Amino acid sequence: MHRQFDDLMLGSVELFCLAGELGGFTAAATAAGVTPAAVSRSVARLEARLGVRLFVRSTRQIRLTDAGRIYMEQCRQALAQFADAERLASGQQAQLSGRLRISVPTTYAHYRLLPMLPDFHREHPDVRFDLHISNRNVGFSDEAFDLAIRVRPQADSTLILRHLEDAPLVLVATPAYMETHRVPRSLADLAAHECIQFDLPSSGRRIPWLFREDGEDVEFETESAFTVSEDVLGGVTLARAGAGLFQTYRFIVEKDLADGSLVEVLPELAGRSRPYNLLYPHSRFVPPRVRAFIDFLTARVAVER
Repeated sequence: MHRQFDDLMLGSVELFCLAGELGGFTAAATAAGVTPAAVSRSVARLEARLGVRLFVRSTRQIRLTDAGRIYMEQCRQALAQFADAERLASGQQAQLSGRLRISVPTTYAHYRLLPMLPDFHREHPDVRFDLHISNRNVGFSDEAFDLAIRVRPQADSTLILRHLEDAPLVLVATPAYMETHRVPRSLADLAAHECIQFDLPSSGRRIPWLFREDGEDVEFETESAFTVSEDVLGGVTLARAGAGLFQTYRFIVEKDLADGSLVEVLPELAGRSRPYNLLYPHSRFVPPRVRAFIDFLTARVAVER
């Protein structure tokens, strides 16, 4: 086997990844304990070897090119494999380290994922988390994510989908709102109510409410003076403030229902849910920290759901 990389080239790859992750040559130099000029030379060395530009440079900032983002993602995975291989060879399998970059919707972040993370971190203190909390679908190849949690799976054959849970839906309002409005007994009665809306950020399409009526699954379109986009928790806040009815996940409002600050509406038409799925790229090698977190998350969700 012929050598393809000398020590200088491998060092250049590490400095390039640092510059891409930290967004600048100076920041990368500070983190690595070298000069900005050394980082710049390393990047220039890689660009000459590859025959492509990895960064677009200006007087104020640098940013990765499309080719640079793809190259950085592959290099990050390769460097992680080197580090994991060293730990395995030296008998340090139990000590996980490295960075986990996770994209998660606002609902699942605040009411499921974030409360679990301290437990994982106490067990694996050398693992670091970059958390992207947004309802926007992310790209794995160009945004360097390790994992994503989504309700609607992306049509991407390069991703593995692992089901986490089916989250039950519930229609809620405040007792004060219900005291001033007639209690609905059917879906048709909802026309007389403020039915707070949520629009999907990806398409702008209004999400219908889901019910089960006479054993049949029903999608019901509603109207309201209030429409929320981007952050579905805005609809929950409006409902808590007495603005109207809102359909949300039971795990978000279970404490409100328990203490009586919200009440369930049309419970006889409940029974629908939406699936939460864990997505991660196909790879012959899944870093131990990623595999350990997948096992941790699926086990915890199974206990709590």
